[in-house]
Amino acid sequence: MVTESPADPQLLSELLEVPALELEAILVDMAADYESEQRGFALVKVAGGWRYQSHEACSAYVERFVLSGQTARLSAAALETLAIVAYKQPISRGQITAIRGVNVDSVVRTLIQRDYIAEQGVDPGPGQAILLGTTSTFLERLGLNAVGELPSLGDFVPDADVVELLERGLRADDPDNAPEVPQVAPTDS
Repeated sequence: MVTESPADPQLLSELLEVPALELEAILVDMAADYESEQRGFALVKVAGGWRYQSHEACSAYVERFVLSGQTARLSAAALETLAIVAYKQPISRGQITAIRGVNVDSVVRTLIQRDYIAEQGVDPGPGQAILLGTTSTFLERLGLNAVGELPSLGDFVPDADVVELLERGLRADDPDNAPEVPQVAPTDS
């Protein structure tokens, strides 16, 4: 309860002088007990460690308390960039720019300042671009233990039938889909 980030299980094992496997079982049991007792807090495993946090059933109340008066949200550009980094990491700024089609330098700086992304290494290719990836803060904010827990991108892609209908609706050369142009009567002036 006194740490800002999830507590490393190995560190807890050493501090408590309990074997790591035994400690893991104890933590899992404690988490289950808290859940069954419907407490306002939960013990959860996120970002490779364990932490206490408000129970999700209380999230609306906690959110209201914590966010009252705060307006520091990520912009659409920052969210898009963060999603690209999360799914394509490690990735360079140039690659992100190529995907988004706009310069991402200021957005990347913002995400680094908020500790959602960080340098993960250097591309061995020409130019040796700095490669970016998500941080444990990113995992904590999303309540994930690992990046592999992100939802599959396939869940967000429409079926082929939907894409075909959309394409048909966007074709300008199809007379059935041409917009009607209103006729304006000439005026006598």
